[in-house]
Amino acid sequence: MLLSDKWTDYTLIDASDGQKLEKWGDYYLVRPDPQAIWSYRTEKDLWNNAHATYHRSKSGGGSWEYRQKLPDAWQIKYGSLTFNVKPMGFKHTGIFPEQAANWDFIIEKISQANRPIKVLNLFAYTGGATVAAASAGASVVHVDAAKGMVNWAKENAASSGLADAPIRYIVDDCVKFVEREIRRGNKYDVVIMDPPTYGRGPKGELWRFEDELFPLVEKCTALLSDKPLLFIVNSYTTGISHTVVSNVLSYLIKSKFQGQIQSDELGLKMTSNQLPLPCGYTTRWFEK
Repeated sequence: MLLSDKWTDYTLIDASDGQKLEKWGDYYLVRPDPQAIWSYRTEKDLWNNAHATYHRSKSGGGSWEYRQKLPDAWQIKYGSLTFNVKPMGFKHTGIFPEQAANWDFIIEKISQANRPIKVLNLFAYTGGATVAAASAGASVVHVDAAKGMVNWAKENAASSGLADAPIRYIVDDCVKFVEREIRRGNKYDVVIMDPPTYGRGPKGELWRFEDELFPLVEKCTALLSDKPLLFIVNSYTTGISHTVVSNVLSYLIKSKFQGQIQSDELGLKMTSNQLPLPCGYTTRWFEK
């Protein structure tokens, strides 16, 4: 498991009974987590007095219950990166803290490349990987179908001192954007994608991870430069092993460019007991 264990402004305190207790800066949140199937809760005072708890609804979705006042948004730092946290209608905060392991990896690889690096970040959400890559000196094309998420990514870049960095923000369906980039003949040294399990583009384009991942990665191979540096696919899709994604990259990327593949769970340690909580998968192809 790849652990994101260098946080100072975020802490996973405990997890139990389908929930997790986290500290985001100065604020404590309780959110659902299906991986926490055990019933062993510590830090009960913190659980009972968290600033806010997200409750799922039996009819779908859910809502926040606020016990103490929270600002609409606040900032947390990871190294030189600064992110704007905002509790959202569907349990999220705009940050997936387990992805910090990937941010470190992206920064390391780009910093050591000793050449200009161009990055394509697909399904780029609020831009964690975008600001990581830009902080290492890369130029980045950031693509997401949701305008609100793209604007949020701009806020995170500005907060991280990267307002003037060479980042292009694109609101578009990722598959259609890739197809246009192929026709335009554009090339990238790094491709990062965080595709959803299920989703729709701005014009109703349907996406299912198990149906669309292989064709999208296949298309993206046409966008890779003659000397690609890195290709990352993150997955939170239940029932799809990271080994499946590793196979996809082996068929399409490694067979053409050689290199190496690393595929593993992403996780965070609970400070209450030092046990890891699995939080999804990542599969990385990279230049040797």
